[in-house]
Amino acid sequence: MNTLPALALRLSILTVTLGFAGLARAAEEPLFNAKPLTEKNVFTPGIEGPSCDAAGNIYAVNFAKQQTIGRTTPDGRSELFVTLPGKSTGNGIVFDLAGMMYVADYVEHNVLRIDPRTRAITVFAHNPKMNQPNDLTICADGTMFASDPSWQNGTGQIWRIDTNGKTTLVAPDMGTSNGVEVSPDEKTLYVNESVQRNVWAFTITADRSLTNKRLVK
Repeated sequence: MNTLPALALRLSILTVTLGFAGLARAAEEPLFNAKPLTEKNVFTPGIEGPSCDAAGNIYAVNFAKQQTIGRTTPDGRSELFVTLPGKSTGNGIVFDLAGMMYVADYVEHNVLRIDPRTRAITVFAHNPKMNQPNDLTICADGTMFASDPSWQNGTGQIWRIDTNGKTTLVAPDMGTSNGVEVSPDEKTLYVNESVQRNVWAFTITADRSLTNKRLVK
């Protein structure tokens, strides 16, 4: 046998074997390594809705006590950002492309708008027919969708909030709607039902209606 082809074959087998061994080791290693960013217990057990601004600051509700929003810098330093007025209590948070913050206020059936520069808080949208607006997702044009569960009844719905604050019920008769997200191409809305353990997809039409509801998982 020609020694060069034989050596090449053995090297190829060795390379493949080592490659598979490397893949096996890689599979055993965790994909992500989580570590604490904030100090322990600076947020309440009701911490919810983490969202980042363009500078990488993280905002989450219920910093130190209910009805607040805390801000955590990329290096882990946290501070009280705002205290919400009245009985308002936040949940999901999103930012639009101009940097304005929107917060689902599940107690007062609102979506609040907060100017991060002045920290001024206004009611952007309100509808007393909302159960308790929970999570928010936002499109590039500023259109938002809000999940709206009724935990007591095991039901839920989805609202669309237009850029003028108008609210439209776009998906009634759901289970306990909770997490909600728009796909990167903004053609699909994903919603999970926490109690029923379903993930649904809707097609987002040109006028921001929802059609073609289908079960994903």
